[in-house]
Amino acid sequence: MNRMLLVRVVGICIAILLALHAGMAFYGDFVRPEFRASDLFSGEIPPEKAKLVAGGVLASVSLDGDLLANYAAAMAADVLHRPSSEASGRASENKAAQAAVVTALKVSPIRPALWLTLGTLQALAGEAATPAVKMSYLTGSVPIDVAFSRVRTVTSSAAATDEEIKLLAQSDIRAALANRSRYEPLLIAAYVQATPQGKSLLLDTTKITDPKFNEILRRY
Repeated sequence: MNRMLLVRVVGICIAILLALHAGMAFYGDFVRPEFRASDLFSGEIPPEKAKLVAGGVLASVSLDGDLLANYAAAMAADVLHRPSSEASGRASENKAAQAAVVTALKVSPIRPALWLTLGTLQALAGEAATPAVKMSYLTGSVPIDVAFSRVRTVTSSAAATDEEIKLLAQSDIRAALANRSRYEPLLIAAYVQATPQGKSLLLDTTKITDPKFNEILRRY
């Protein structure tokens, strides 16, 4: 009799767990931000605050790599595109976004655009971004928009002093130069905003790849 009762209790518990899992999956599909880390660098509009909050509820208990990555990217986009008007608010939002990105990367680390997202947030906060930027190179290829954004992050931060990153960044610069008609004004803007080391990286790479563009950069 006791065995039958135990079997029934176990069966009920399993049924409840399956129902909870199905409910969370349905809720996840409903609130999952359709915003990826690569969208952050291609001009996509981040989701509304209400959906971001709803996604955060599920992200806090989820181990779904895609959900966590999309939520983290949406949080980062909110920080970069809709920053708080107060310095303290910007700092706390940046920290929260960084924490969301780190959580997502712990579950699913092979996400180069998300590593760049972390580096971009760290650079914005005045923190060391070099390790995260390097991981963005080592974990896979990225679309051209992400590659150019990585050039901007590298050349405007201390990452431009890292010898390995300097070698890796040359491929991003060459990719942007291959689409010069689109990226020329953006590369010039990146050069103007670059650190001295970042300027040297751009000049050294363009001197070999595109001497004419190198002459244009030297005017700024």
